[in-house]
Amino acid sequence: MAYQTFRQEYLQVPPVTRAYTTACRSLLFQQLELITPFQLYFNPELIFKHFQVWRLITNYLFFGPVGFNFLFNMIFLYRYCRMLEEGSFRGRTADFVFMFLFGGFLMTLFGLLVNLVFLGQAFTIMLVYVWSRRNPYVRMNFFGLLIFQAPFLPWVLMGFSLLLGNSVIVDLLGIAVGHIYFFLEDVFPNQPGGGRLLRTPGLLKAIFDTPDEDPNYNPLPEERPGGFAWGEGQRLGG
Repeated sequence: MAYQTFRQEYLQVPPVTRAYTTACRSLLFQQLELITPFQLYFNPELIFKHFQVWRLITNYLFFGPVGFNFLFNMIFLYRYCRMLEEGSFRGRTADFVFMFLFGGFLMTLFGLLVNLVFLGQAFTIMLVYVWSRRNPYVRMNFFGLLIFQAPFLPWVLMGFSLLLGNSVIVDLLGIAVGHIYFFLEDVFPNQPGGGRLLRTPGLLKAIFDTPDEDPNYNPLPEERPGGFAWGEGQRLGG
């Protein structure tokens, strides 16, 4: 019974969120010393000279050993990845996958400049940033200590990361890439003379998107690119 309940809940998670978070959790095998972080980190020389191409992906899946930092990142990753997929990307799985690919490509390029070896936390911040900009009027309660509007959330997380002794470069990278995506997808197309520069390839649409069950379905505002989610505030940490 417990297995059936878990399986049912697991399958209710939208596909991209389910795949990404499952892949992240699978790297817990490093706790059993079956694999090590040295086999996962981003290293251009090993990737291009020794063809260890898996490092292009695994550096986004590793969040360190099990502990507070790992759990904190996994909770935020799952929460905001799922809210994006079920909100503004509802019925647009291909567009969501394309955002992953676009963000990952930019982070890899920028990561070369600042010599980062693991980019999972930066990727999480990118997801948080995009969600927060698309939901600007949601009030946040951070562990009962701070109350603020959603667009401040990435900066609050950066300050919290600084208090934990982590480098803010990772958070700044996530914010920068998130802003680039948000600007190109939500802001620039609505400017005079602007247009959509980010277009999901047809191949991704053919693979991931399915025809709408209801051709008369009218998306809610928060389900459209650049839409806003109105409603009660989201509580963090409690």
